Amino acid sequence: MAAAAARGAAAARSPLVLHRHPHPAHHRRLRLLPLVAGGGGGSPPRVGRRIRASREKGRRVGIRVFARYSQAQDFSTRLQDRAGELPKLVEDLLQTSISTGPRGAFRFAQGIQAVLGVGGEWLNDFSKTANTSAGIPAQMQLGLLSPLYLRRLFERMGATYIKLGQFVASAPTLFPAEYVEEFQNCFDRAPPVPYSEIESILREELQQPLDSVYEYIDPVPIASASIAQVHGARLKSSQKDVVIKVLKPGIEDTLVADLNFIYVVARILEFLNPELQRTSLVGIVKDIKESMLEEVDFRKEAMNIEAFQRYIDAMGFDRQAKAPFVYRHCSTKRVLTMERLYGVPLTDLDSIRSLVPDPELTLVTALNVWFGSLISCESFHADVHAGNLWLLRDGRVGFLDFGIVGRISPRTWAAMEVFLASFATDDYNAMASALSEMGATGNDINVNEFAKDLEKIFSSIQDLDTEVIVATARTPDATAVSANVVVDERQMNALFLDLVRVSESYGLKFPREFALLMKQLLYFDRYTRLLAPSMNMLRDERINIGMNRSAAAKENLDEYNWTFS
Repeated sequence: MAAAAARGAAAARSPLVLHRHPHPAHHRRLRLLPLVAGGGGGSPPRVGRRIRASREKGRRVGIRVFARYSQAQDFSTRLQDRAGELPKLVEDLLQTSISTGPRGAFRFAQGIQAVLGVGGEWLNDFSKTANTSAGIPAQMQLGLLSPLYLRRLFERMGATYIKLGQFVASAPTLFPAEYVEEFQNCFDRAPPVPYSEIESILREELQQPLDSVYEYIDPVPIASASIAQVHGARLKSSQKDVVIKVLKPGIEDTLVADLNFIYVVARILEFLNPELQRTSLVGIVKDIKESMLEEVDFRKEAMNIEAFQRYIDAMGFDRQAKAPFVYRHCSTKRVLTMERLYGVPLTDLDSIRSLVPDPELTLVTALNVWFGSLISCESFHADVHAGNLWLLRDGRVGFLDFGIVGRISPRTWAAMEVFLASFATDDYNAMASALSEMGATGNDINVNEFAKDLEKIFSSIQDLDTEVIVATARTPDATAVSANVVVDERQMNALFLDLVRVSESYGLKFPREFALLMKQLLYFDRYTRLLAPSMNMLRDERINIGMNRSAAAKENLDEYNWTFS
């Protein structure tokens, strides 16, 4: 009995000790406790309750430890399963590092400096809010990863990250709404490079004396952005006025270094977490890299301009619209010399009225040319803000700056045309069907419920705050009146983000080209409010949105057969 009592007492003490020092081996001993406690026969009831309570606590600790162990084991197993891919990963990373060169180390140092700068801003803002009763604002809780401070960091990091921020802003189907909204404010602004450096690049690229090509070059730039700056000039041979777009020094090396770094991070993340492959993280980074490197190759932009002008000529729009002529003999990968167009933005109502009798017809022309390019041109202009869409002095519509273009697949355009037609007639069931086709994932969509949700979203579009600002200026002869339209950018973005959120709740994922198209339509919606407030641009018979706007298009999207010229 004494031995049994000793064993019972030992058993009663053991759980308390083991609970304070959980270990997998101890949990195996805990499973023996019921036998030991039961074998004692003479344990007091209070001791038995303590044993059972301690056993339950021990079991919970054991479950937690086992869960952590299992997760670690699963991660280890995943890595072992992917061990065969490790040589390919290492080879890929080495090749990327070699192509980056010494520029990578320099950019790394600049990155640290930018992080310290924005980190200082965050700490300063944090210190102001830490002691307030309101607590820490939501936009500060993620530190430098919060949308506001990440956007500031991107702007400090320069060209690559500004362009990346603009990509985030234009891709609500890929990024969280709060980041898309914040990166709408990612401005591409940069101080101009001294003209001496621009002159040096021109000499290096053109391989001939500049005074043999240009009569003169204005040393004061017309515009300066992160990647390039633009100077006015005149050709010596033809005496034509031109603009010269010059890639800033070191930009291409910086882009390659930055994009390679982003690619390396994406590759490592996908290797460590194979589930990220479902999001096509590396694929997205590759697309961004390809798009950005195209933007700094002015030969690509020259091709885009010439393709658009060929489309204008082929469609018989040459008396109504124009793209600038490219002077190939003084254009290279880093230099683009183009015809200088003179005109006014489509938001300058007073100037437009002085050039044409009916501003509404100008808008109709712009819409027909742009809509036609979606299906009859190699690419469409994907940045038709007021700075890139002008009414020229000769009455034609001028399309400028083809650095950002989009390409749309026949399938997406077929669905997009039905979407636009249904939007114009408030046919939300047809709209739901078109969006389901565009973002098809193989899931069964409840079209009726989807249509009801879409109606709730688009019923608010009429409530968007639109303000026409009229400015007057006294002249010797009369009072000049100019107007501009101001639309709350955040409201526009919120409307589109609501559409994306609701669509994603039904399992739909839209291609990025859909976002590009919608953004241009919002620009044209603003021009319509200013130049033709009584016109419905999607229902007006003068505007040809597509090749087939009949009801049959809604019934069978697969019957579309587009050809591209």
